[in-house]
Amino acid sequence: MLKTYNYPQFEYRTPPEIASGQTLKVPVVVVGAGPVGLAAALDLQLQGVPVLVLDEDDTVSIGSRGVCYAKRALEILDRYGVGDAVCSKGVSWNVGRTFFREQEVYNFNLVPDPDYHRPGMVNLQQYYLEEYMAAAAASRPDIELRWKNKVAAVAQSGKTVTLEVETGDGFYSVETDWLIAADGARSPIRRMLGLEIEGKVFMDRFLIADVLMKADFPAERWFWFDPPFHPGQSVLLHKQTDSVFRIDFQLGWDADPEEAKKPENVVPRIKAMLGDEREFELEWVSVYTFQCRRMGSFNHGRVLFAGDAAHQVSPFGARGANSGLQDADNLGWKLKLVIDGKAPAALLDSYTEERVFAADENLMNSTRSTDFITPKSKVSRTFRNAVLGLAKDHAFGRALVNSGRLSVPAFLTASSLNTPDCAQDIFAGRMLPGAPMDDAPVLDKGDDAWLLDKVGHRFFVLYFADDPNALDGTTIAALSNLSSGGIAVQPLVISRQPGTVKGDIPHLEDLRGVAAGRYDAKHGTVYLLRPDQHVAARWRTFDAARVRAAVARATCNL
Repeated sequence: MLKTYNYPQFEYRTPPEIASGQTLKVPVVVVGAGPVGLAAALDLQLQGVPVLVLDEDDTVSIGSRGVCYAKRALEILDRYGVGDAVCSKGVSWNVGRTFFREQEVYNFNLVPDPDYHRPGMVNLQQYYLEEYMAAAAASRPDIELRWKNKVAAVAQSGKTVTLEVETGDGFYSVETDWLIAADGARSPIRRMLGLEIEGKVFMDRFLIADVLMKADFPAERWFWFDPPFHPGQSVLLHKQTDSVFRIDFQLGWDADPEEAKKPENVVPRIKAMLGDEREFELEWVSVYTFQCRRMGSFNHGRVLFAGDAAHQVSPFGARGANSGLQDADNLGWKLKLVIDGKAPAALLDSYTEERVFAADENLMNSTRSTDFITPKSKVSRTFRNAVLGLAKDHAFGRALVNSGRLSVPAFLTASSLNTPDCAQDIFAGRMLPGAPMDDAPVLDKGDDAWLLDKVGHRFFVLYFADDPNALDGTTIAALSNLSSGGIAVQPLVISRQPGTVKGDIPHLEDLRGVAAGRYDAKHGTVYLLRPDQHVAARWRTFDAARVRAAVARATCNL
């Protein structure tokens, strides 16, 4: 179907329940084997929860679809075992440039500082990401992938969810304790349960053209307002892998989508942009409209919605898949604790609380971007063009330019799961309660390592020390016994000097002080980290009782 990619065909197997007539019973079912559904399955599997994944197709997404994966999403994918594959195959970039007509008026760098493991963004066609994630899921125990298995009906009682599943060989029933619906923007699960998604559809259309060509364009994001090759509209260019370039052309609401996709109409637009001399081939073409919508709640009884099934934003800003991966990251550890009886079901209400906040932040930024990119009146366009004219020479003008505020992780600072800072504990920097962790280079037994690779999937306590050899026995004993209520808390010492820590407490060396700088850490500073690598609490001095109380708050066990 594509010149640069051969679509895999995943094996369909006749479900044994069709012949036996028995109902399959599993703890968790995920519907949808896109990036978000596979992320949810991989996250739960890493925490020891068996998962059944159902998908009505038997291959990966058609067309490149999602392209940009942000640093936070890459860090999440690292925990799922596919980050290296994505970064190795994809095109890494940090710099974006915005042009007004023929002049550059604004540029940015997503990661201006060194010492991060992952770049600001990696561009990679979505089918590669899905292929890597599907392979990882297929290789893991406790994940069963059933392709060409379509959910035909769903119903829930107080304690279970029942699914009727359709295959080419007939129907069978599945009973599950929890259902994760990651079945896309049109979500059949949402429709079957009679649930609504509300928001706004913007009156504009955009043409996506994936173009195969040889070009020495840098690995940067280029965005044009009112360029001479597409006057009065906007254009976006991204470099992908396999010599494929993504070009987005604004069309206007009056454009006929089917006519706009025809090669005889697409090719002249690209030639006007690239020139007649450059050879290229069309790889994939589509037309889309902006939508900014979300469900009122992401958890409904024992059905939990994630990704596009729960919220949808415009593609500019790369907030769709990146946000969906953070949904899975947020949900997995909470569901695990509820399944194990170590947290009440109310903990899942915090999934809606936190991810609705993140969705609203994405919707707000996406709406603002859309309003700037596609002004709805002559006055709005005049203002927009005035801002672009000022941006080249004036910093205040550059701050107003909005060609799609790019995906950043949500800082969940208002979450009910956070323990606020003590009044006497003064911190600088951005690692406040609710923040996603910053990465930093460290040494692990003399070997180069990254901080984020050493935490996650459980609660951790970071204890920053100057001299690890000087930690006293009382502190070591208290750090080693922080678990309570069956919830494990893993201590991790980070020291500014080389040495060893007595006992079995893991130890990392921060000899350059990068981690201490990013966490504004002094000797004795303590951070409590959630399983999804968000800060839950922090203190200037270690107190085991305060740590346990913060864990209880972060798990709704107060």
